[in-house]
Amino acid sequence: MDSAELTERRLQPAPSARGTNQSGMRAHNERLVLSLVRRGGPLSKAEIARLTGLSAQTVSVIMRKLEAEGLLKKDKRVRGKIGQPSVPMSLNAEGAFFFGLKVGRRSVELVLTDFEGTLREHRKVTYPFPTPDRVMAFARTALAELLATLTTSQQERVGGLGVAFPYHMWEWQVPGAEGLKDWQSFDIGGALRAITDLPVYLCNDTSAACGAELVFGAQDKPSDFLYLYIGYFAGGGLVLDSKLYTGKSGNAAALGSMPLPAGSSPTRQLVDVASLAVLEAMLEKAGITREASWALPDAWHFPKKIRDAWLDSAAAGLAQTVLAASCLIDFDTVVVDGTVPEAVRGDLVQRISKQLEGNPLAGIVPPKLREGSVGSDARSLGAASLPLSDRFLVDRNVLSKV
Repeated sequence: MDSAELTERRLQPAPSARGTNQSGMRAHNERLVLSLVRRGGPLSKAEIARLTGLSAQTVSVIMRKLEAEGLLKKDKRVRGKIGQPSVPMSLNAEGAFFFGLKVGRRSVELVLTDFEGTLREHRKVTYPFPTPDRVMAFARTALAELLATLTTSQQERVGGLGVAFPYHMWEWQVPGAEGLKDWQSFDIGGALRAITDLPVYLCNDTSAACGAELVFGAQDKPSDFLYLYIGYFAGGGLVLDSKLYTGKSGNAAALGSMPLPAGSSPTRQLVDVASLAVLEAMLEKAGITREASWALPDAWHFPKKIRDAWLDSAAAGLAQTVLAASCLIDFDTVVVDGTVPEAVRGDLVQRISKQLEGNPLAGIVPPKLREGSVGSDARSLGAASLPLSDRFLVDRNVLSKV
């Protein structure tokens, strides 16, 4: 199957994907073109016109404008069987840049991505626990350092700063972390706007990770899916009608708080069984000290008995969470990702699948499970995707999922 046939199968025009030839909607049409090229790869003017229903003249005007603005670039000519060769257009990586700030339990990280979503630069520091002072001191220094890696013209193309951080951090049960209570009254958005002229976008960290899967991940996912992210804590995200759904409080799909059956003992939550914090506690109890990042295979060189015990417990809790969520929304797919190596993630997905097969619910068809395609950088890349999506993309429900 050649590239044209692949594009034909990946991108089919849907009724909601139709453009408009009215000049007042040009901004929407430009976003539509950029979204289609991002999802389908290089496309010719004829292909864009067919997919959107826009006239050939309108598409030519839009693509010339996007090329002049440096957002699109010409690819090599493709010679067909009939007529003149076509010239596909692709995203220009240098067209725009974005910052993503990820605040985590053990570290804070700032990344710089280009228009294609490639990570260009990053800075990271670790700490016993996050406090507003630590995070802001890092952000001030790291922003200056990463801006200095760009030329003057590139700096003018920075589209914004996205921030992925856990909501309600002051509720974390972290021994000796009295400074966490300061987050309850701290306005991180206002503090960041005071040190940068860039637009600032805020999002719950695991919802942002879900956004990275949506924007930068594999493009063959259905329009509705549940997202599970395993980090130091566990969390999730929700995509409905091809859009990231965060809810009125911004904390939708806070799956780490999902209550689980616990027999006669107090109710447990998903975070109590499926987080890396639980695994660390198991290792500490066994007298084992971990040094490598959980995202690296070296961090998983410890007794198989402990590894299996954690994986089985996590898989059972995640399977219960998937079943509970499926009773509310008829998901087709659940995506599982996290700060773990691919081999561990694959093992976890297999164990969740076995749990689902062994514990069926009457009238409920369990969703398909698949591994995430972004990995341990999902939260930081998700933060960077916030300004990209806001400024350059249309809602993804205008794109067919065929």
